[in-house]
Amino acid sequence: QQQQNNLKQKKNKNPNNLKQKELKQQQQQKKKKKKKKMEMEMEMESSAVEIDGSVMEGGGQILRVSAALSCITGSSINISKVRAGRSTPGLRPQHLSGLQLVSDLCSGSLQGAAIGSTDIMCPSVALPCALYSDASSQLILKGGTNAEMAPQIDYTVKVFKPMVERFGVHFDCDIRMRGYYPKGGGEVMVTVNPVKELQPVVMTERGNITKIYGRAFVAGVLPYKLAKDMSAAAVRTIRKEIKELYINIPALQEKEKACGNGNGIIIIAESSTGCVFAGSALGKKGVYVDKIGIEAAEMLLRNIRHNGCVDEFLQDQLIIFMALAKGTSRIRTGAVTLHTQTAIHIAEQLTQAKFTITKSEDELSSDDTFIIECEGSGAVNKHL
Repeated sequence: QQQQNNLKQKKNKNPNNLKQKELKQQQQQKKKKKKKKMEMEMEMESSAVEIDGSVMEGGGQILRVSAALSCITGSSINISKVRAGRSTPGLRPQHLSGLQLVSDLCSGSLQGAAIGSTDIMCPSVALPCALYSDASSQLILKGGTNAEMAPQIDYTVKVFKPMVERFGVHFDCDIRMRGYYPKGGGEVMVTVNPVKELQPVVMTERGNITKIYGRAFVAGVLPYKLAKDMSAAAVRTIRKEIKELYINIPALQEKEKACGNGNGIIIIAESSTGCVFAGSALGKKGVYVDKIGIEAAEMLLRNIRHNGCVDEFLQDQLIIFMALAKGTSRIRTGAVTLHTQTAIHIAEQLTQAKFTITKSEDELSSDDTFIIECEGSGAVNKHL
């Protein structure tokens, strides 16, 4: 018996046996962790809110709104048929970058996210993103600042920023470098301050247009004359409808803080009640620059005619803030876009917010004037 015990002790003291024992323990721990992870994933999948990415607008809007609200509310979501309504369905690089950013902001996990993916699982956990965090967030965003199928960075700074500040949102946007398609290379630093809760906004009086200004620009090897011609064409177009205001659209040659070749224009109008509208266009190969200036001017005029308080591009971007605010928001708009209807559909799925859309019937209304009303969910930042 004593000999057997001695042999056992020697065996246990053997370095090779100790290593094998450690390896066995590590493997068991890994198995336990894997099992726990699978159980958590199954639990998240069963409790996740199912989002159909093919409904209504069927594009990136569904991704943007649902990912942000998932992050803020802490609810798990499962998005299927991603961008099914587009000619190239599934995730594109810009969508993937946005999802990864939101996931990082809220310490969430992202499953199935790859370029071309049509099914994404983005369950969010404890920490909500930028506005609902415990401290200010600093984001360095790189890529195109002035590109097709997206608001120009100037729109974000001059239109979006002052309008969302009414909800109590505060952020700074420093344009370090402008980037143009296809080269990209732009860089923007955004600093977002957290909020305890968002306040509701009432914008039902547009007032008179008091100021029209903008910028027409060229960058890279493109000649300065193109910027001057865009500006002149835009001013001529606006003058046909608005004769009494001075229109200030300087022509600019961007050299040092620009990457790549590009040209474009953005025109902004402000009203006596603080409403802000914009029209913009970017240069395209084979398109006369006069046409670019006219396109931007007509876009601005179209968004002024309906006598609403926001333009067609800001309309859908305000839905998420209305849904999160504490209290009732009312915003006067032009024709309600499909993007806006989609944002409302997703916001009502993921929050307790309730929206109603009614036709505006006062004497200043046109056939395309509406009131979007929302009883907000009153999301509270638990970290402040």
